[in-house]
Amino acid sequence: MGKIVLFMSVSLDGFMEGPNRELDWHLVDDELHGHFNEELAAVGAFMSGRVTHELMADFWPTADADPSTPATMAEFAGIWREKPKYVFSSTLQEAGWNTTVVRDVDPEEVTALAKQYPGDLALGGADLAAAFRRHDLIDAYRIYVHPVLIGRGKRLFPDADTRSDLRLVETRTFGNGVVLLRYERE
Repeated sequence: MGKIVLFMSVSLDGFMEGPNRELDWHLVDDELHGHFNEELAAVGAFMSGRVTHELMADFWPTADADPSTPATMAEFAGIWREKPKYVFSSTLQEAGWNTTVVRDVDPEEVTALAKQYPGDLALGGADLAAAFRRHDLIDAYRIYVHPVLIGRGKRLFPDADTRSDLRLVETRTFGNGVVLLRYERE
């Protein structure tokens, strides 16, 4: 059974997106994108909320069709298209690109889903991560801290009444100043 791993980029001041959903402050260069490709090619499936899924589905299905697309981005387009995807949404009726719509975060169903895949399941989206955290379903965190202060926006971790003790298992600094903090549950 794979682990449920939250993959998320944040600003140094803890925001995962700007006040108007901006992500233009993400410093994703070829080195970092290559790292993402390596990590995400190994996962069994992607899990995301509706907003994250729609953001991904608006770009990645055909990103590699443009010959000017950088190689690392073209490689990720194939990874994203081929992997099974689960989008958690109470409003989305259907989703293409090898995607299953799941209505609720049911801990038993999520655990059963994780048992279906030999690799980890990549979790994305702050709202979905908060729901998974409330149910204590996140096994590991891969947080990519970008060297920028954006001042306001949506925090990755909203206030919660749950405590999760974590163990640092890896740090890595990329050439663009992004730092990976990889934690696992105690």
